[in-house]
Amino acid sequence: MQTTHPTKQRLLETGLGMLLAHGYNDLGIQALLTATQTPKGSFYHHFKDKEDFALQVVDAYMVQVHAGLDACLTDEGRPPLQRVRRFFEMTQESYRQQGYMGCLLGGLGQELSGISAVFRRKISDCFGVIAERLAVCLEEAREKGDLPSTANPQHLAGLLVDCWEGAALRSRLQGNAAPLTAMLDFYFQSAVGG
Repeated sequence: MQTTHPTKQRLLETGLGMLLAHGYNDLGIQALLTATQTPKGSFYHHFKDKEDFALQVVDAYMVQVHAGLDACLTDEGRPPLQRVRRFFEMTQESYRQQGYMGCLLGGLGQELSGISAVFRRKISDCFGVIAERLAVCLEEAREKGDLPSTANPQHLAGLLVDCWEGAALRSRLQGNAAPLTAMLDFYFQSAVGG
């Protein structure tokens, strides 16, 4: 496994918080350098430009997302639907710890999808990968009889990601978990009948 240079790791971690708080357009490279006490040359040693930096922050964020998916969706001690819900509950806890700043993918997608094809594709691909992973677990639930045999796991997974992103935005606006909890309750009681 390849390790990330400590300076690059510090920039990515700090950049994630700054992108969540300020968005892409309001992220100043100088502010990032000051916050991380990093010389400008070191930034450009690791990143071509601001766009490259933000795309690599998304990649680092997705490593965290995959770790959460792995931890929850492979937990054979829980039924499949509980595993799926557990992933979102863990994500909700992460949002709480960050002050309900929402989802990096959703925030960047809303800010940049209309003006940057690169970000639109990147964010769309990330959501697609998450939905694919969820669909595998939902298919397992269908096979075990926890979902109707006519259920479409891919459709249900896409719907879940879409609903979650809307709830994440509302959670950010309200500064609390209520929209996230309400969305999960509705989805698992109504959409999948669990």
